[in-house]
Amino acid sequence: MNAHNEARYKIAADNRKARFNFEILDTYEAGIVLSGTEVKSLRGGKATIGDSYAEIDNGEVFLVNAYIPEYLQANRFNHQPKRPRKLLLQKKQMAKLANGVEREGMTIVPLKIYFNEKGRAKVEIALAKGKKLHDKRETEKARDWKREQGRLLRDRG
Repeated sequence: MNAHNEARYKIAADNRKARFNFEILDTYEAGIVLSGTEVKSLRGGKATIGDSYAEIDNGEVFLVNAYIPEYLQANRFNHQPKRPRKLLLQKKQMAKLANGVEREGMTIVPLKIYFNEKGRAKVEIALAKGKKLHDKRETEKARDWKREQGRLLRDRG
């Protein structure tokens, strides 16, 4: 997704640590099966997906450990905040994810939960490989250098 399309989406939850901790290889957009109170709670924007991941179980993909807080006005009809939620993907995409996880030891990481222009909740997931400590240091060094470059250029002209 580019910055132009980003403005049309309302981001409900963002996993900023994912790009630091993982090397992102492929990204996919998946639908997510939610109950009514979960949708209302997501629109509030208090969900967190920092510790969550996706797993494949019996040919289906589930988002595990994503926290969507209870909707306060729902009383007894509320949902469980950390229940596994089914992700909706095409069979080819599921096959690619299963292949990456089983054969190459990769992880399926959620990057963000957002509402598209039709108002549907979507999850951007990525097939990722965990970074080693030296890779994380390299990323941090490159980010600091870019920030310093920006400062130098701004100060100069």
